[in-house]
Amino acid sequence: MTEGNTDMFHLQSLIWLTFKRFQYMYQLFVVFVEGGNGLPATPYEEALDALSSLISQRRRADKNNNGDRFELLFDYLKMLELEEPISRMKIIHVAGTKGKGSTCAFTESILRRCGFRTGLFTSPHLIDVRERFRLDGLDICEEKFLAYFWWCYDRLKERTNDDVPMPNYFRFLALLAFKIFAAEQVEVAILEVGLGGKFDATNVVQAPIVCGISSLGYDHMEILGNTLGEIAGEKAGIFKQGVPAFTVPQPDEAMRVLEEKASRLDVHLQIAAPMDVDLLKGLKLGLEGEHQYLNAGLAIALSSTWLQRTGYLDISYHDKINLLPEQFIEGLTMTNLQGRAQIVPDRHIDMERPGDLVFYLDGAHSPESMEACGRWFSLAIRDPDQQQRTLNYRSKDHSGSAPESVEGLHKERSSNSTQILLFNCMSVRDPQLLLPCLMQTCATHGVYFKKALFVPNTSLYYKVGSHASPPTDSQVDLSWQFTLQRVWESLMQRDKGEEAHSTDAFGEGVTDDAEVSLRICEHSSVFPSLQLAIKWLRDNVQQNQSARFQVLVTGSLHLVGDVLRLVKK
Repeated sequence: MTEGNTDMFHLQSLIWLTFKRFQYMYQLFVVFVEGGNGLPATPYEEALDALSSLISQRRRADKNNNGDRFELLFDYLKMLELEEPISRMKIIHVAGTKGKGSTCAFTESILRRCGFRTGLFTSPHLIDVRERFRLDGLDICEEKFLAYFWWCYDRLKERTNDDVPMPNYFRFLALLAFKIFAAEQVEVAILEVGLGGKFDATNVVQAPIVCGISSLGYDHMEILGNTLGEIAGEKAGIFKQGVPAFTVPQPDEAMRVLEEKASRLDVHLQIAAPMDVDLLKGLKLGLEGEHQYLNAGLAIALSSTWLQRTGYLDISYHDKINLLPEQFIEGLTMTNLQGRAQIVPDRHIDMERPGDLVFYLDGAHSPESMEACGRWFSLAIRDPDQQQRTLNYRSKDHSGSAPESVEGLHKERSSNSTQILLFNCMSVRDPQLLLPCLMQTCATHGVYFKKALFVPNTSLYYKVGSHASPPTDSQVDLSWQFTLQRVWESLMQRDKGEEAHSTDAFGEGVTDDAEVSLRICEHSSVFPSLQLAIKWLRDNVQQNQSARFQVLVTGSLHLVGDVLRLVKK
């Protein structure tokens, strides 16, 4: 899209949005004058409702069904006139099981600090669908989102038919990302694969500048395959003829497949080593956790190769032992990504009793990521630097100043705090793999959960947007949460004779309320909603002056997003 066409598009969009706002105000006026049941949907809610209509049951995309008719994506590109714009984009394409989102965030931050206009497409979103589309490090604004959304949606509605139906939810979002990045004339587009690689909607890209594969493990096995080799083969589907690629150290079975796929396509596949902490000159990565040094190393390799291949850099930094440009250091230390090793004090409690209810959020949902999550949490609750960052978070987002003696406050709190697990995961995952990994990793570091709370997710898989009302407590099927509880109680009983810490009574002054908790066991409770679980935590802190809770929220990025939505209100 030329600069003149872009200006015309923005002008037309402004006119359209102005019309929609007047339409909404008129509907509000009618409701006020004539009365009615509820407010009309806002223009943004109308767009989210239209987007929700594209959600369908995820099917296995494989060679037996041509990748769930993967070829349709090229028809959609023609309908949206995106073929040429995509061919001109300077793209970094990243797949993987764990760490691909963090790698993309690091990469975007580095290249933005190098002075480039960046576009970042990631998934899933936690609170708002606009999080998936970042321009220069910021979520796309509502006005631009609406303009690009309806431009794509209306054209596809007009031009699709029975043979070429409307794209499903994720495919539409990927197409929307390409439209946004083309119209906004980004200089580099960083694309995170949604699922797999070979048949992912982002894989319509034919000539990326460089590709990356983050850590591989067992996840989405019902779609990608039951072995690491099969999973690696799907991820390697993003390799393109002659385009360089990087990966991190992988299990032997996975690495053999990656190397074989790379060889067939004349892809120069290199292993990016974990970043040396000394390269940051005493600073810390923007994303917490030891595993992030692996992702940072991959991001450095991708960024320097992109700079080289686009003619901006004569030297590669991924293999330099003691050298990293200041822009790279700034990018790595200033990276932010919600829901990954994130610490958030509860705003409801924090005004009167700062730090007495703190949520530690990480969307880990595989055995390997559970181990990394457990290590991070165990170290974070004992780290004075983490306490400082938590208090700094409070001073930025609340009135009042941080206490003067941070170190003393941390020592007092860490010794008296109670660790609680708030958990849910998708039913396709195996809790008998996930929960033992988490429990054992934390126990290795001397951390034992006094209570586990199991809840359903608030967000609805068939509805996009916070305005979507979840089912009432009486309508919720909690059979999966009871399954999770049984696994947890079994683990606790198994360890009962091995470690006294894991079977202590929950704590003086902390009460279970049968009215809000459906099933109470010695070490766990099931709540019919996340809201009731949060209420239970808050009530116990407020009713007991000595109660201080450190709550690990994990198992699902959707759960993490739901907690953030509630805690940040």
